[in-house]
Amino acid sequence: MPACIDGPASPLFTPLPLQGNADLCELAGSGVSAELIAAGPYAPSGACVCHGIPFAVDKAVLIADVPVSCAFAPASAPWLVFMHTSDIRPFRDAQGIPIQPLDGIARLGEHAADYVMCYADGSEERVTIRRRFQIGLFQLPFGWGENCFAAVLAPKCCPRPAAHEQATTEWGQSQTRAGIAGSGGGGAYWLWAWENPRPQVPLVGIRFEPVSGAVLVSAVSAGQVVSSPLRWEARRKAILTLPEGERFYPALDHNGLLAQIQLDLGQVISACPRPRYPQETWEATIHDCPPQLSDREILIEYTAHPQAMFHCTGEQPIPAAELTEHGSAGPLCVVTPARQSVVIRTVARDSGLPVPVRLHLHGEAGEYLPPIDRPRLPNPSFLEENGVDYVRDGVHYGTYIRGETRVNLPLGRVYLEVYKGFEMRPVRQVVEITSATSEITIELEKVLPWRERGWVSADTHVHFLSPSAALLQGACEGVNVVNVLGSQWGEMHSSVADFDGCTTWGSREAGGDGEHLVRLGSENRQNILGHISLLGYNGALIAPMCNGGPLESALGDPVDALLTEWAQQCKRQDGVVVMSHFPYPRAEHAATIISGNADAVEFMTSIDPYSLLDWYRYLNCGYLTGAVGGTDKMGAYVAVGATRTYAYLGTERAFTYDAWKEAVRQARTFATCGPLLEFSVDGHPTGTRLTLPAGGGTVEVAWSVASVVVPMTRVELIVNGEVRESRTVHPDEDAGHWSVRLERSSWLALLVRGHHPEQPEAIQAHSSPVMVAVDGTPFMSAADALTILTQIEGALAYLDTIATCTDVNAYRRMRLALTSAHRSLHNRMHTAGWAHRHTAVEDHEAHHTD
Repeated sequence: MPACIDGPASPLFTPLPLQGNADLCELAGSGVSAELIAAGPYAPSGACVCHGIPFAVDKAVLIADVPVSCAFAPASAPWLVFMHTSDIRPFRDAQGIPIQPLDGIARLGEHAADYVMCYADGSEERVTIRRRFQIGLFQLPFGWGENCFAAVLAPKCCPRPAAHEQATTEWGQSQTRAGIAGSGGGGAYWLWAWENPRPQVPLVGIRFEPVSGAVLVSAVSAGQVVSSPLRWEARRKAILTLPEGERFYPALDHNGLLAQIQLDLGQVISACPRPRYPQETWEATIHDCPPQLSDREILIEYTAHPQAMFHCTGEQPIPAAELTEHGSAGPLCVVTPARQSVVIRTVARDSGLPVPVRLHLHGEAGEYLPPIDRPRLPNPSFLEENGVDYVRDGVHYGTYIRGETRVNLPLGRVYLEVYKGFEMRPVRQVVEITSATSEITIELEKVLPWRERGWVSADTHVHFLSPSAALLQGACEGVNVVNVLGSQWGEMHSSVADFDGCTTWGSREAGGDGEHLVRLGSENRQNILGHISLLGYNGALIAPMCNGGPLESALGDPVDALLTEWAQQCKRQDGVVVMSHFPYPRAEHAATIISGNADAVEFMTSIDPYSLLDWYRYLNCGYLTGAVGGTDKMGAYVAVGATRTYAYLGTERAFTYDAWKEAVRQARTFATCGPLLEFSVDGHPTGTRLTLPAGGGTVEVAWSVASVVVPMTRVELIVNGEVRESRTVHPDEDAGHWSVRLERSSWLALLVRGHHPEQPEAIQAHSSPVMVAVDGTPFMSAADALTILTQIEGALAYLDTIATCTDVNAYRRMRLALTSAHRSLHNRMHTAGWAHRHTAVEDHEAHHTD
């Protein structure tokens, strides 16, 4: 029989020895249920600790037919705590009809027994024990909604690590971050605390009298506490300072306990290294900057009885009351509790209207202060959280609000951050909270009028958000269009219930304001051939969304469709085709682009130089595909629109989702992580195809750039993949022009670099190209064309060797599509007279001539 120990024992309690009449391992023949007999060997036994209360479990007291008396040495105590449970009581009669009155499985309010407390002076105190009041049902599960009103389960509740913090299959339950300590098949035992009305008179025994059904009393403990030991106070925070050189161990044991700090009559809820924000320079530092984490200071959250004690490694027990009263005790110091209820409003400075934003608040200790309807510990892990929170680098917490929220704040200084996209200036403020503070209003200023100039922003690639959550996050991040993409993840399918092939959430037709839109599409995926985003198509879901088996679709799924075929179907259904997180996986997207079925390539999270160079290959060969930005958001660790698309609709055209799709198809776009740009060649926007006569000519390039979130450092004119012009720029706004001589067919685009202080320079924005054809010079690069052909050959090799193809007709159809794309580019190379050697899909004489 196992001992139950859910944490350290409080020194304020002493177990009372019970000379019981029942061995829990040998209950057969005692008249109790078969279920209780089976559970007996697994019931708690020996020296146990439950809710910080020590118990000595030997022989139990079985109260069934006759009274049972237990005597013990005189004991004076203001409280006794019983560990007991009740056997199954019939809920239905022999015909299966519920017994009247309907008292539930646990027989609500049924008189189960009397406990008669015997004093040394000969007096007695009789206490009525009722089911679902002082005692509960032993059977687990005991039925949802059948808890006790005056008793708690033993052992105590404990924190539970989220799925990404442990080896577990309990994904869903782990998201609650709470559970019952320990495990076992001994059933449910309940703790009930009885307040002794005459604590000055010693108790010498207890007489247990049966009334209905069987009751088991395992143990009794006497406590010298001033209030119910089972009633804990509300959450508090404190900082634990570890000894010099000692590292923090965040792992929880099977009882949900930390190794370095525990509570007896209470529980440590969470513990993490203290965030160290730049408090003294908060208003001058950059937005969305994660804090440093302390090496020795641990921010803990706990709930406890007023007379609970902390048990820290290498320290004597520390009374929680001493910490509360003096502000510090031993290695612990108090964090000011957040109890001042404050309404926070975010409004536009020019209109005073509410503005949806991303909000972050923390106190003097670096503790995150969420709105009252948001989690205190947002989960940033992949696939584990689909809410409306944001976590930067796992340590900087924020959430999304519609323009107003209520937060419980501590008195003193509170540090606030408000953010809304790339066109409004972020706000960082230090606010002094007093007992008179009831409201805080934050004004936001729009400083970059790109929307007013006819541009709309979008995230082309978001997963796992509901349409309403995506609409809120898009509005808060200043993203006009959020494309939520359903897909398949092995046996799991996402967003398919929200997809209807017609609704644009947020549109005026759907009851919205028409300024922030959400549309469901799909990311169709194949682990080897690649991924493709199908945006805003009408009609039926393009399925299967994944094929070819793991790691995208399920084991055993055959390859029955190509990316190119998915793209063709999307276009037939009036959708937009984007090559997801370009260029990976590198394979069949080459055929999709060559065949003219791709509208854009997508850059995500950052605009990586390697990704750009791969895109340049296709532009060098004349395949015009626009640049878009998307996040591939799969959790709170990335914000909607962190990398985004700006598409130009113009000031005369109404903003609709269809208008946005057309702008993307025309490559009137740029991708950005912060800076905004405008770029033209001879007055023509991106996506335009211009012509020059033989011999070429000079074109006039004009540009303007501005940024409110990332300081800019340099702009570069990219011509055929190479830097033709470069200039340093002002960090917030600049403009210029160049006269550029072109002697052969060329594409031109603008690249913007920038960085925050103490961070490396990076590519922050890139425009789609303008294509300028010079008569007599084709768009062709032999080296790039050969690399593109090799990718298609790889896709063919996959189909021919290891791909699971169950339908010969489907195999032939897919192979023909790939071969046709290969032949298209291959023939262009021959037409242009480019000598080349490669692994031929089809052999011919030209490959055998020198």
